Amino acid sequence: MVVATILGLGLSASLHAAAFQALNEPATHEQHPGKFVWADLFTTDPVAATHFYSGLFGWTANTITQHGKTYTVFSNGSRPVAGLAPRSAAKGKRPSRWIGYIAVADLPSTLQRVAAAGGKVRAEARDFPDRGAQAIIADGEGSSFGLLQSASGDSTDGEPQPGDWNWFELFVPQPQTVTAFYQQVIAYEVAPDLRSERKNDYLLSSGGLARAGVAPLPARDDAKAGWLGVVRVASIDEAITRTVKLGGEVLVAPRPAAFESRFAIIADPTGGTVGLVEYVDNANPAQHP
Repeated sequence: MVVATILGLGLSASLHAAAFQALNEPATHEQHPGKFVWADLFTTDPVAATHFYSGLFGWTANTITQHGKTYTVFSNGSRPVAGLAPRSAAKGKRPSRWIGYIAVADLPSTLQRVAAAGGKVRAEARDFPDRGAQAIIADGEGSSFGLLQSASGDSTDGEPQPGDWNWFELFVPQPQTVTAFYQQVIAYEVAPDLRSERKNDYLLSSGGLARAGVAPLPARDDAKAGWLGVVRVASIDEAITRTVKLGGEVLVAPRPAAFESRFAIIADPTGGTVGLVEYVDNANPAQHP
């Protein structure tokens, strides 16, 4: 993904969009507004981050260099799943940060709703042939995420495979308050997460499928509000072992979660945070979130 340099997150606009892969080849011609379809890691140490994620998930990395700027596309098998962009060490307090992108059918009209809902546009809309149009915004609580109107359609809804993004969860101090923003801007259906014993866990759904969750921020000094992307792994124990060997850190040790799954949170050596999930059977017996 290419975005204007903003908040220390973006790539230089000098990179040419034509060099970037389409999200789907061949094009799907499907639209699934509300689905997370991409993620970018903005990091101060691209070499270390590339080594970590390639070793952890088996992602292959293809680095594009133009006009002195680089951008790396990670693929899970033959499918591109994420990108990596260098950022200056002086930009912001967090050396690395993942930004997830939500599919939209009409980017301009979506952006028109952001300010009225209490959010901000952090990176203005830009069009890139092959990839599509995108922007980065923040909700009313300041959590940043991307919007993407793909030029090749959205990926088909189906079972996430190991190495795929499986889920995205938003951790905030006031879950009920922030859900109104996502209803208004993304047109999500919001409902309590009945799998949880807490009354302030919510599911964000579109097209009849749960797309993401909203949960209260854990009561820990190191807990930071924001979106957490979760990658499916074949064995969470093996993934944890690889995390440590590759220089990462285990922030939340594996624990039981919904659908007989096990869940953990890790940080890469550059500070980027991701979740891991392992399923006994499939990702969601009811609806494949």
